[in-house]
Amino acid sequence: MIIGYASITLMLYSPTSLKEKRQIVKSLITKIRTTLNVSCAEVDLNDKWQLAQIGIATVSNDKKIVDTQINSVISLIEKDGRAEIVDVVVNTI
Repeated sequence: MIIGYASITLMLYSPTSLKEKRQIVKSLITKIRTTLNVSCAEVDLNDKWQLAQIGIATVSNDKKIVDTQINSVISLIEKDGRAEIVDVVVNTI
């Protein structure tokens, strides 16, 4: 069993309040979960209205599949356009 997880830090330019940030992040997380079938949640930077940190996790029996799923999440966020990826930390065990 291969477990892959990533911490992705995002910069959000459009929100002017925490409420607007939460709407964007929640929408993005829902899109990731439904499109790519990975676990996803906002994990840090909850009180910063222009920054967000989301965590994703996936499990497979093949490291290539895990890497592909994590890269797909990163691509989805980049294509979405509502957030810029500032930092990505990826681990597999």
